[in-house]
Amino acid sequence: MLSDIVDRLRRRRALPSPRKGTPVLTADFASEEQWVAGRSWAYPNGGPTNAGDNKLDYLVEDPSYSRSGVFKATRRSDGKWDAGLLTTEGSAEGFMVRTGDVLEARVRLPEEMGAWPAIWTWLDGGQEIDVFEYHPDNPDLLELSNHVRGGHLYYRNPEVRPGAWVELGIEFGARSVVWTVNGVRAFADRRGVGRNWQAHLIVNLSVCAGRYHPPPDEGTSEMSFEVSELRVYRR
Repeated sequence: MLSDIVDRLRRRRALPSPRKGTPVLTADFASEEQWVAGRSWAYPNGGPTNAGDNKLDYLVEDPSYSRSGVFKATRRSDGKWDAGLLTTEGSAEGFMVRTGDVLEARVRLPEEMGAWPAIWTWLDGGQEIDVFEYHPDNPDLLELSNHVRGGHLYYRNPEVRPGAWVELGIEFGARSVVWTVNGVRAFADRRGVGRNWQAHLIVNLSVCAGRYHPPPDEGTSEMSFEVSELRVYRR
């Protein structure tokens, strides 16, 4: 165990410090100027449901589901789950990440089966980069995906587990998107996003319907994950 800790510290020291640049977004999830709650054009007709993606979500604007940085979902009587989603799409500030930006976030992973948290990007039917996706039935695995140019990794690490706090980083490079997990480089896709890419941010907690990952246990009525920090830097 001690040797594993020493090895991780050595790897972290070996990494060059990223040239993050100037902060251009410090997430204030309570801000209605910065974030829109409960709707996104990444969902059919802007929501509130997306059954075609095997989700039980029913998006709600209720601030208790997202505005504190704790994104939660609660079971409904109709089989859906009221769920929290925030996006910069359609907000007064209309913030978009773009090529070269670096995003950093600190998240607490959910524990409940069926929970499907994610931080991702979206614009005009695409431009999706998944900073991360997580499913507790794969307790040590993060899904890191570039849907723009086809890069993907199932990243496994014992530091990733239900209920754990995880520090995520991603650089949206033109030629390579680079992810870090707890300060260690996890994946460089060598695909990138191209020189003129840009997209809005989405943070949400979805609920699995059971096709690809188990649905919630029958006795579960609520689930959550937390984002305590999210910043974007630009050079």
